[in-house]
Amino acid sequence: METRHSQLPTTTPSGPRGFPFGKMVARRRKRAARDSQEGIPSPPGYSAVPIKFSEKQQASHYLYMREHRVREGTNSSWPQKRTLFVLNVPPYCTTECLSRLLSPCGPVQSVELQEKPDLTESPKEPKSKFFHLRPIPGFQVAYVVFQKPNGVSAALALKGPLLVSTESHPVKSGVHKWLSDYADSVLDPEALRVEVDTFMEVYDRKIAEEEAKAKEEEGVPDEEGWVKVTRRSRRPVLPRTEAASLRVLEREKRKRARKELLNFYAWQHRETKMEHLAQLRKKFEEDKQRIELMRTQRKFRPY
Repeated sequence: METRHSQLPTTTPSGPRGFPFGKMVARRRKRAARDSQEGIPSPPGYSAVPIKFSEKQQASHYLYMREHRVREGTNSSWPQKRTLFVLNVPPYCTTECLSRLLSPCGPVQSVELQEKPDLTESPKEPKSKFFHLRPIPGFQVAYVVFQKPNGVSAALALKGPLLVSTESHPVKSGVHKWLSDYADSVLDPEALRVEVDTFMEVYDRKIAEEEAKAKEEEGVPDEEGWVKVTRRSRRPVLPRTEAASLRVLEREKRKRARKELLNFYAWQHRETKMEHLAQLRKKFEEDKQRIELMRTQRKFRPY
């Protein structure tokens, strides 16, 4: 009798489209080894520092850092040689988080997040806690100011990965973050009143200074001999308000009505007669309705 021996498959299991899993894993390992040897790609002049949200996260996110520099002869609101410019800051990384991550490099003076790099050279006004534009959620840039210049060089030499959320410093996410954002959105009435009063005091002082300056310059010609006309001049200009505009329109309407020739053309005669007849019909209908109402109430006594 012929015996049939079962033969085990000699090929490895195949993935999609018949590609062996063994070759796929080998290629991934080679690619990971090559990337680790070549280093993390970063923009020219920047240092890449990996960060992770927590220890459970496997993939790393990269911050790109460099020293903040400006061209010679230009003024900047950020101190030179002590400011670190950071790109690709994720939304879950706040100013407190960045300050904590970079504090081992040296004492941090301030951290500010922005939607895009700051190109203005003029000093900024202090931001309001209540009256400001809501930032668009997304990746941002950061300006980190150290107290000493060696903090910038130490930050550029970081290897990482740095952990954003730890047991000692947890970062809220999900429902807990939504609840925290809602609690922060509820305003403190007393703090709001203090800020509004402070702003109005500064505004009133500014307006008073402008009025005093305009009063001093009233009637004084400039270099070319022109005299500036203001609302406090001898012949003040009309105020640009809705009530003033309505008064001007009404005055112009009455002026046109005095100059207009009534019943001069034949079509004006026809329109006047038609309007008169329409008024008579309307009055007749109103009288009929009033008489019917009086009859129903038994108050109509024609005789």
